[in-house]
Amino acid sequence: MFDTVLVANRGEIAVRVIRTLRSLGVRSVAVFSDADADARHVREADTAVRIGPAPAAESYLSAERLLEAAARTGAQAVHPGYGFLAENAAFARACTEAGLVFIGPPADAISLMGDKIRAKETVRAAGVPVVPGSSGSGLTDAELASAAREIGMPVLLKPSAGGGGKGMRLVRDEAALAEEIAAARREARASFGDDTLLVERWVDRPRHIEIQVLADGHGGVVHLGERECSLQRRHQKIIEEAPSVLLDEKTRAAMGEAAVQAARSCGYSGAGTVEFIVPGDDPSSYYFMEMNTRLQVEHPVTELITGLDLVEWQLRVAAGERLGLAQDDITLTGHAVEARICAEDPARGFLPSGGTVLRLHEPEGDGVRTDSGLTEGTEVGSLYDPMLSKVIAYGPDRATALRRLRGALARTVTLGVQTNAGFLRRLLAHPAVVAGELDTGLVEREVQGLVPEEVPPEVYAAAGLLRQAALSPQEPGGRTDHRTDHWTDPFSVPSGWRMGGEAAWTVHHLRVPGHDPVTVRVRGTEVRLDGAASDLRGSGAAEDPATLTLHLDGVAHTFHHRGTWLGRDGDAWNVVDHDPVAASLTGAAHGGADSLTAPMPGTVTVVKVAVGDEVAAGQSLLVVEAMKMEHVLSAPHAGTVTELDVTPGTTVAMDQVLAVVAPAAVQEEQA
Repeated sequence: MFDTVLVANRGEIAVRVIRTLRSLGVRSVAVFSDADADARHVREADTAVRIGPAPAAESYLSAERLLEAAARTGAQAVHPGYGFLAENAAFARACTEAGLVFIGPPADAISLMGDKIRAKETVRAAGVPVVPGSSGSGLTDAELASAAREIGMPVLLKPSAGGGGKGMRLVRDEAALAEEIAAARREARASFGDDTLLVERWVDRPRHIEIQVLADGHGGVVHLGERECSLQRRHQKIIEEAPSVLLDEKTRAAMGEAAVQAARSCGYSGAGTVEFIVPGDDPSSYYFMEMNTRLQVEHPVTELITGLDLVEWQLRVAAGERLGLAQDDITLTGHAVEARICAEDPARGFLPSGGTVLRLHEPEGDGVRTDSGLTEGTEVGSLYDPMLSKVIAYGPDRATALRRLRGALARTVTLGVQTNAGFLRRLLAHPAVVAGELDTGLVEREVQGLVPEEVPPEVYAAAGLLRQAALSPQEPGGRTDHRTDHWTDPFSVPSGWRMGGEAAWTVHHLRVPGHDPVTVRVRGTEVRLDGAASDLRGSGAAEDPATLTLHLDGVAHTFHHRGTWLGRDGDAWNVVDHDPVAASLTGAAHGGADSLTAPMPGTVTVVKVAVGDEVAAGQSLLVVEAMKMEHVLSAPHAGTVTELDVTPGTTVAMDQVLAVVAPAAVQEEQA
């Protein structure tokens, strides 16, 4: 085993790898950019090395700086985690040439399986069924479009060099092929430095099932069962589970053997994943999609049902050990489900969010595991992937695992950064998910029903209780005002207290931006709402004026007052998010309905118009990229571009006005 290992990554996967290194007594070396100087993975490693400024291209993607850090710290091996350089064959070769062990497969295997076109040809020759699609590499836009027409719509455009859903485009309309091919190339080039595309037949209502494999350097290969990854949004996995309810033992064994053959066909070693697309109505008809030559984000569910530490096995294989495991030694026990917590706001169309983690509570307990890179004070920006953590639940059966995960998500608090935790909790309660009737389009079809349009009454109730706690005396007979250290007369406190009689209701006017004001009446811990969906009685407790927990129907809702949770607006109190200034801005402040504003902090990558251009309603004008995702901004109506304040490469803030389109009717009146 190695003495020192450098972890060439950040966030939750770096913390995860460091945990196993510590358990094995191996010294860990973290690396960090300027943006991560105080990050959790830096704190938890045995030592840490700065590798550059915040942009990933100048830090985490710099092979030269990573190798320098390894040399400075005496590391013998490099664990790449996932993302960044984990599937970069050139980096794997550079490690070897520098005398370091790359904890992953051989560079040739990475190169082969990283090229989806060559990968399909290789596994097809090994007898593994593949998805029908285009053949050959380096196809032009016209050749891709021709192949798509020959295959028949709908089709899926995929970057040959990538993974993780980046750059993938589902095209149902033949007329949209040219624009979608161009967009897929841009995203592929930005994400992987290679804009080579392929096109595949789209399987309607498919299920995404992957097989985990382990291989050593002595010819030993086993599979560790499957993971169901069909719950996706924009081709990105959001919920994964193991095993899949779709497969019977015969199909599981057949797919497992196909995955083993795929691994053998490229001379694989280490932990890897072979991904299959499976028609939901015919599980026996499965097709190879790709092989991920690294540890997967969802590896914890496999660990929980097999009892194996995959990071430990990566280390052992890289150190030259034999697996010592036969296929019959692998048993699958119980069920595990994982939810990916991402910095995104479901109420704003899942746009990336950011901010400072002001208060953090991550669930734990019987059958619950959280893999996270967060601490209080963590700054979440737009430079890196939006995934913050993973919450995983295990149970003896699927129903128990789902129930535990829903409960764990209810206890997940990341104040200061909007996340998808509540959305995922509602998704896990969807009848189709509970029944195991999944497919990769389920989330997109049901998304509107999973994002409530109304503000839950308990939000108003909790805010009212929180405000009341700040007003009420802390002890009978008076209290000390901690801001002035002066004793406060209880008769001057607007708490509703009465001498010799029942307390009066204290009235608070609360408003969430974009919604009508709601009157909240508070008396003690009793709450009544006027103007909300229904009256509500709740109980709350405030250990101090800054924290309040409301328990409603067995679900804990925790709110924190750090000077930004409640904001003043005339005679009403606003319930706002972590950025009260941005949250209180109006459409007029943004430039009105004619303006195109940045939906999140990011970088403008494409500008398709100039001042004076006439545009049609819905015409795409700009592309903003953030957290490895592209967002197209379209004309709000037909008209003329009168203002354009950005060029390709411009860094923009959320809600910043980028362009203005004067409507055609206005132009006619002015003329």
